[in-house]
Amino acid sequence: MSGNSAALQPPADAVAPVRHPDAPAPGELLGAHYGQCFGCGGEQPHGLHLQARAGEGVSITAEFTVQAAHQGAPGLAHGGVLASALDETLGSLNWLLRTIAVTGRLETDFVRPVPVGTTLHLEAEVTAVAGRKIYSTATGRVGGPDGPVAVRADALFIEVKVDHFIDHGRKEEIQAAMDDPDQVRRARAFEVNP
Repeated sequence: MSGNSAALQPPADAVAPVRHPDAPAPGELLGAHYGQCFGCGGEQPHGLHLQARAGEGVSITAEFTVQAAHQGAPGLAHGGVLASALDETLGSLNWLLRTIAVTGRLETDFVRPVPVGTTLHLEAEVTAVAGRKIYSTATGRVGGPDGPVAVRADALFIEVKVDHFIDHGRKEEIQAAMDDPDQVRRARAFEVNP
């Protein structure tokens, strides 16, 4: 991405990202971390229903199909929806680090329109880590994984403790997630950038 801000430039002491040994295997579907998540949750009728797969190293691929509910201009994806898809894809990278993190900054370039009915093919990777800061980049293409670039983004994620969500989330949803009898779903609700 050209012209990104100084806040998205890793400092000189940043290190290369290291995939956690317990990270999902390359090619493995990550699945939703929370059913009500607008980005990946299956329980959101107008959500993105984004599907992400672990890649090699600290990278992922993802897809989502633009629905009529995602329109901005007639027949075209809303820019905010495309930014959400990039944010969700970038946030999913944290599963490969096994780190709980939230978006600190997201800079997005909109390169070409994305029509309703289009499947957006996304690729993302972590580029550097400096303390609690995680630097990453993503690209969205139309017409296939090698198609023309439609959107791209650079992001800074900040590692947080699970208390961040418990302290700031709406109490009803936090309690419902914590009361879920399925231990895996209960743990995953707080695993990544919700």
